Amino acid sequence: MAFSFLRILTYVLGLVGTSLLLPFGVALWKGETAVVPAFLVPMLAGWGVAIAFWLLARGRPRVFDVQHAFGTVGGIWVAICLFGALPLYFSGSFPSFTDAVFESVSGFTTTGASVLSDVERLPISVNLWRCETHWLGGLGVIALAVALIPLLGIGGFRLIKAETTGPDKAKLTSLIANTAKTLWFIYLTFTVAQALLLWNAGMGAVDALAHAFSTMGTGGFSTRNASVGAFGLPAAEWICTAFMLLASVNFTLYYRVLTGRLGEVARDSELRTFLALVLGAVACVIAVECRAWDGFGAALRSAAFQVSSIVSTTGFMTDDYLAWCPAAQVVIFLLFFVGGSSGSTAGGIKVIRWTILGKQLRNELRRILHPHEIFTLSINGCSGREAFVPVVASFVFVYMLLVLVTTFAGALAGLDAFTAFTGALSMVGNVGPAFGQLGPTSNYGALAAPLKWFYMFAMLAGRLEIYTLLILVGRVCFLRRRT
Repeated sequence: MAFSFLRILTYVLGLVGTSLLLPFGVALWKGETAVVPAFLVPMLAGWGVAIAFWLLARGRPRVFDVQHAFGTVGGIWVAICLFGALPLYFSGSFPSFTDAVFESVSGFTTTGASVLSDVERLPISVNLWRCETHWLGGLGVIALAVALIPLLGIGGFRLIKAETTGPDKAKLTSLIANTAKTLWFIYLTFTVAQALLLWNAGMGAVDALAHAFSTMGTGGFSTRNASVGAFGLPAAEWICTAFMLLASVNFTLYYRVLTGRLGEVARDSELRTFLALVLGAVACVIAVECRAWDGFGAALRSAAFQVSSIVSTTGFMTDDYLAWCPAAQVVIFLLFFVGGSSGSTAGGIKVIRWTILGKQLRNELRRILHPHEIFTLSINGCSGREAFVPVVASFVFVYMLLVLVTTFAGALAGLDAFTAFTGALSMVGNVGPAFGQLGPTSNYGALAAPLKWFYMFAMLAGRLEIYTLLILVGRVCFLRRRT
């Protein structure tokens, strides 16, 4: 089992090492020779370990224990976050290894919480790598590995299930590798399309690509201190708004659109709830905050952008929502509890879980009024889905329990209660900005190192939907007890 884990891990590290070619090339192109070794050394190291294990594994049976899928995925994610921190630390852009790891974890988990107060001082290549980590982690590094490395098709479905989000996970095609390739093709197509649109709207080529990475990964890292708002491009803001929402939708729905199954898309309960939620939140913000903007057009653009940014857990900014009226802030605060759709790159509890719990509540109220009638739970036009209720309820309980524990950790580190609570919601939900001392114009750099490490755990747990990391921690503790 250990050898199988190391073989998969080294292949994934080789893949992440290959992804360093992009910032490495930009560093050469922009003449940033001082940071070239920061990309080159980890890249060669990733390739080296992958080739070494490929040579060692030749002739050995391809055995994968699917019972250890969750522990394997958790271990791989911890490893790639540490590996991704190496270019950040070696570039000299971060004062400590803790800060570099925090930025890497925040990147791969698509949280977008930065320890930096001035990202514009960074080399362009380093900023691009920060944003690229969002893109790699958004749809899933292991899903990408399964798509590109045939070996990982063995047990690959269990690995992808442990990495992807939502209570209902199924293959789109008979082969999991084909499913992964299809989803990544859609993801890549959206990314290229957004980058071209942003470039056409007035952003520079690298800025456009970096923000496309961050948007489609619903991460929130930017190449500017004032995020997307720094460019002063209304067209770019609308483009980012549209693609934040696209990235928040279950990617399997796009596959159904491509295959002509539009009826299934129209019946999707989660999609309908998500769209109604976004429209309702935008309308509420405009209604209570419209006087703060210059005309309805500006109000609609700002409200739609910030609502999309928070509900998709991207964390981009064009406006400081802490300067809004209390009622508008409450709308934003409530969105921290929601998140995007299952099977998307967004974080949070996910709309489908609230949809299931809401429908179950409706049925319980009906049973009180009509005790002799039989009511069933219907999702996506299919009835009899009551089995999802205890699964969803258990997840929401564990999710909120982790939020409360993380809140306590923040309070112990000196944060006020509301900042600690919203910071915990942001970390576990992979949102990025919070309220109070951790608002959209602030950063996480001043936090104590122990709290940063705990926040890293919370971000990873939230990205892997808690159970995966808890199982990994449980296995590590069990092995330590045995030894």
